Amino acid sequence: MDSTSHDTLLIIDFGSQVTQLIARRLRELNVYCEIHPYQTVTMEHVRAIAPKAIVFSGGPDSVTREGSPRAPQEIFEYGVPILGICYGQQVMMQQLGGRVVSGEGTAEFGRAYVQPSDARLDLLQGWFLDGTGREQVWMSHGDHVDALAPGFEVFGTSPGAPFAITADPARQFYAVQFHPEVHHTPNGATLYENFVRLAGFKGDWTMGAYREEAVARIRDQIGDSHVICALSGGVDSSVAAALIHEAVGDQLTCVFVDHGLLRLNEAEEVVGMFRDHMNLQVIHAQEQELFLGKLDGVSDPETKRKIIGGLFIDVFQKYADGIDGAEFLAQGTLYPDVIESVSFSGGPSVTIKSHHNVGGLPEKMGLKLVEPLRELFKDEVRALGRELGLPASFIGRHPFPGPGLAIRCPGEITRQKLDILRKADAVYIDQIRRHGLYDEIWQAFVAILPVRTVGVMGDGRTYDYACALRAVTSVDGMTADYYPFSHDFLGETATRIINEVKGINRVTYDITSKPPGTIEWE
Repeated sequence: MDSTSHDTLLIIDFGSQVTQLIARRLRELNVYCEIHPYQTVTMEHVRAIAPKAIVFSGGPDSVTREGSPRAPQEIFEYGVPILGICYGQQVMMQQLGGRVVSGEGTAEFGRAYVQPSDARLDLLQGWFLDGTGREQVWMSHGDHVDALAPGFEVFGTSPGAPFAITADPARQFYAVQFHPEVHHTPNGATLYENFVRLAGFKGDWTMGAYREEAVARIRDQIGDSHVICALSGGVDSSVAAALIHEAVGDQLTCVFVDHGLLRLNEAEEVVGMFRDHMNLQVIHAQEQELFLGKLDGVSDPETKRKIIGGLFIDVFQKYADGIDGAEFLAQGTLYPDVIESVSFSGGPSVTIKSHHNVGGLPEKMGLKLVEPLRELFKDEVRALGRELGLPASFIGRHPFPGPGLAIRCPGEITRQKLDILRKADAVYIDQIRRHGLYDEIWQAFVAILPVRTVGVMGDGRTYDYACALRAVTSVDGMTADYYPFSHDFLGETATRIINEVKGINRVTYDITSKPPGTIEWE
């Protein structure tokens, strides 16, 4: 990533499942930040990034274990403010001469309350002011600091963390045992705001600035060549297409792949929108037989994704061969796609699932990648879309995965199941719109389950598919909670689906949050 015109904050990731939320909090403050796994962070790397401040994330390991993750020791001499969070606090203490202990009585999980031992610390401006003399925080630690490193003082305590807030103000080193990035720490954003203010950030990371810089980068990268954009009609590819079109105009050709895994009437709507309203060159690649043929008999979700990802590239390559000067493939890859698809060998985090537009790309695909959104989270992409003047109907669309209905059809994919799924999904979304709920929901869809159930319709017995409704609220897709529909809504929707969609006789509602689940079923 190259955003050298902005002050950069480096987040060193020690494997926390919520590291991405740190970045979200900072981006909300108009601060440009990058997440890098601790294994890749050398001092040469740090100097190349030239961060104005550094955050150490949490992590699942114990600093008391030999060989556990560490930061480069020289980083403490680099001369910028550092904030350590949870495991990050313990790393700071252990590496700077303090002591961390494990064992009975050291763990603290869930909601906790921190009381100030000294609230004069600049980092705590705006804290402890609600009259209770304490702040609610979210703890998740098995170890805790037992002795402070030289130069540090304690500024806050909790029942399970005697050094819940510590700092060496002279060196601008700050460390907290809790997670200020999660919403269970209600005043956590204030702590981040104080930190970036103390570090001297200008707060100039805006979508207006990003637009100008991205256009310049795209022009520089593409030159006189031609670029093909992977267009799905979703927010990400729509914004990517508009941004690239602004940069290189008619050097862009969009390819819309109709892979047979789209929602009802989607191909006609998307192709019409982009040709008629945005005046883009769009190729409608009708490749239903290719994709469905290759997916025939396949039930493993990762295999499905890899097949679809590989075929996407094959299709783009085929159409690129017919376009004079085509050297680039544009994708709407986002930062969460990049983060979620990374797995470190022997490292602290795991791959949740592969993304068709990140993993599985052939090493010699014949086209170079243009990914102008890979620095952005979803809400930033929507803001960029507004900046580019895209219609609200584009900007407000719920996310739709590249593999399409393939990952909403657990088990083997058949044309019959896809047809049933399309119709059920259309009824569900229509219900959401009728009740005025569409804009309150991050993503909603139907999944057809790989089971049949017995039912009674009229005087007859049925043996049809069950389906699951899914609707979630989220900010960036990294975490999500189910939408609390009323029972009346769910009952009305189930009745419509069963009455209007032949092949379904049972409807369920998925109330799993992310984590532990994912938003999609596969």
